[in-house]
Amino acid sequence: MPIQVAVLKESRPHEKRVAMVPAVADKLSKLGCDICLLSGAGLSSKLPDSAYTTARFVNTEQELLATANIVLAVQPPTAEQINLLPPGCMLLSFVYPHKEPDLTRLLRDKHITCFAMEQVPRISRAQAMDALSSQAALAGYYAALLGATKLARILPMMTTAVGSIRPARCLVMGLGVAGLQALATARRLGAITEGYDVRPETKEQAESLGAKFVDTGVDARGEGGYARELTPEEKDKIASVVTRHIQQADIVITTAAIPGRPSPKLISKAQVDGMKLGAVIIDLAAEGGGNCEYSVPGETITQGQITIAAPLNVPSMLAEHASELYAKNLLNLLQLFIVDGEIKLDWDDEVQAKTVLTHQGEIKPAAVKTALEQQ
Repeated sequence: MPIQVAVLKESRPHEKRVAMVPAVADKLSKLGCDICLLSGAGLSSKLPDSAYTTARFVNTEQELLATANIVLAVQPPTAEQINLLPPGCMLLSFVYPHKEPDLTRLLRDKHITCFAMEQVPRISRAQAMDALSSQAALAGYYAALLGATKLARILPMMTTAVGSIRPARCLVMGLGVAGLQALATARRLGAITEGYDVRPETKEQAESLGAKFVDTGVDARGEGGYARELTPEEKDKIASVVTRHIQQADIVITTAAIPGRPSPKLISKAQVDGMKLGAVIIDLAAEGGGNCEYSVPGETITQGQITIAAPLNVPSMLAEHASELYAKNLLNLLQLFIVDGEIKLDWDDEVQAKTVLTHQGEIKPAAVKTALEQQ
């Protein structure tokens, strides 16, 4: 009997992605899966029902979820959707349990095996399943375009009959996947680019993209590919160096986000107040409150003559390609445990063991379990 795979229609604000696209649905069908979507699930990503030639469509969530073995989604399901899932069903989606404690407990109590896509380990073997990275790459690309459109000048140098226009300067703070893609895009648009990160190993990556690396002399490498918390002394040392570069830039793009956690403040109000007139800040960390002290998540504001944009869910603004990449991440993860047309979980597999959030009535990650018990 085919594995029943249900794809939810996203309903959260700002969300235009869908967890399955036609080309990936075809590949999933070949693994022995029967794919079912709610009618209209892909419309926000410009994918009509007719584009899915190997999938079925239904009109109600009850019908969609009643017999599901695996449920795919982008955002965490609602409590109502979780209550419709059969016990023992599998869910693959972003969850962020620290922000969704009640939903996490409900997944546990309903005996749902949940793989949280933000928990895919950052190891070489899991790169093709790393949804955070695939979505961050698109966000970084879009941030550079957003900065260019909000700046009242052009990015490249231009020579005209009445003289030359100097190129704009773009500073990217936080050189993860999003930051590096922002650097690359700003460089292609003709800007002079600089990159800053508290992890010194990113210097070579920034320079490979033609950017100058802002070296503060502070090493803040942490675990899991993220930066550790800085001491007050380190923050002061960094600020003294970085302030000069912030206030020389025409565009500053910040990307320092920790999934499910508050975003660190990289730009103070005082630094903003000293920026060039007409400068633009694009804050990609708005989901966690923003990297700039002036940022208002989800809004674009003007502080003096400085424009500060803090958009939410940037990958969703590129929903077509964001959905395609996310669906491929899901497929690569599903291929680990769909074997010969059957679901066969292997907890000796590092990727499965570290990505699972709930299984058989338990919250599996010790840190998440402890945090929720203390709430």
